[in-house]
Amino acid sequence: MAAPNPAVSGTLANGSSTVISLDAMGGDNGPATVVAGLARFLEIEPAARVLLHGPRDQLAQLLSRRRIEDRVTIADAAGVIAMSDKPSHAMRNGKGTSMWSAIAALRAGDAGVCVSCGNTGALMAVAMLQLRRIEGVNRPAIACLWPSRNPGGFNLMLDAGADIKADEEDLLLYALMGASYARHGLGIARPRIGLLNVGVEEHKGRAELKVANDLIARAAPRGDFDYVGFVEGGDLPSDRVDVIVTDGFTGNVALKTGEGTATLISELLREAFNKTPLSRIAALLAMTSLKRLKTRIDPRRVNGGVFLGLNGTVIKSHGSADETGIVAALLLANRLASSGFSERLAARVTPATALAQDILPETAARGGTSEPAKAMAPEAPSAEETAAKTPAATRQDAEPDPAATARAPHGGIREGNARKA
Repeated sequence: MAAPNPAVSGTLANGSSTVISLDAMGGDNGPATVVAGLARFLEIEPAARVLLHGPRDQLAQLLSRRRIEDRVTIADAAGVIAMSDKPSHAMRNGKGTSMWSAIAALRAGDAGVCVSCGNTGALMAVAMLQLRRIEGVNRPAIACLWPSRNPGGFNLMLDAGADIKADEEDLLLYALMGASYARHGLGIARPRIGLLNVGVEEHKGRAELKVANDLIARAAPRGDFDYVGFVEGGDLPSDRVDVIVTDGFTGNVALKTGEGTATLISELLREAFNKTPLSRIAALLAMTSLKRLKTRIDPRRVNGGVFLGLNGTVIKSHGSADETGIVAALLLANRLASSGFSERLAARVTPATALAQDILPETAARGGTSEPAKAMAPEAPSAEETAAKTPAATRQDAEPDPAATARAPHGGIREGNARKA
């Protein structure tokens, strides 16, 4: 990996633009697509500067064809982290790869934001290893934009897949981070936050959701956001909320479902309008409206999931992103870095753990289960009840399971995951 370029800083000397650290490798379509999107981005933002990471000889030829070599600095990195590589492999063997180099430039202050199309798990692992988490954040989240009926055209959803689990304190932090993103990235002065659940009634949902519902509601006045309570899947594209908070498993399933549905609608419309000569004429008459609809639901326009909770702004582009998707991710990166988003997010999130402890003093500082959550959980059977239901032969002969004995509670598992990351 090339050493960080001392001539480049996160912001240019005259403060006119932000430098973007861009991983040219790792995407499904190769570096040619990334450079094509980069060229279009520089047409829109001519003052921007980019550190492009990958094999120097290959990238130099691509930049020369697009005539943008004067505005792009190549950071030579011959290695590539493949989509099939596990996060643990990336952390052990990632040095010298384009992804590692791109994040290292952000860490060194040579760039204000990092963008990569590479392996999501590997990118999160390498980013956590190099940038570290903001104090008080146990689980970083991925925030994505969702087409909606709001005036700005989008809602924000997090987590979109960084971690499949989230307890009540994690969900509170997601709400605070999402509010900061909406404020500085989308220009919403006082965001409306909703917590995704199977219904809007307060008695519905898992125990941690009910506790998080109370936590977020009580944090809203000091967090400068409005809390609308529980929301359902149908509210994701609605104008009822600006930010939807959920765990990474639910969020990722919802995201992929939405993208698949948008693609299906486009294909069905194309099929319907090509069915007969009359339908083709109707398509010509409705061409302007159809293009407007296609643009509105095109998932490429909202390409770019932002890693929240790290000491630096990292944006994950879709691995299959085309030229249009790359442009969208770079525009988002430029906007967030220019607004000082990372520093403002850290300032918002750092007091969040203390805020949670103020609201629920019984909650452990790391990984503990709050007393309200315990109260909502099903009561464990007594020893007498368990013994009565267990066959006598099993009670006499069974030996304790060492693996079960060593198995950690929720907090212990989370600490183990943190050490691995």
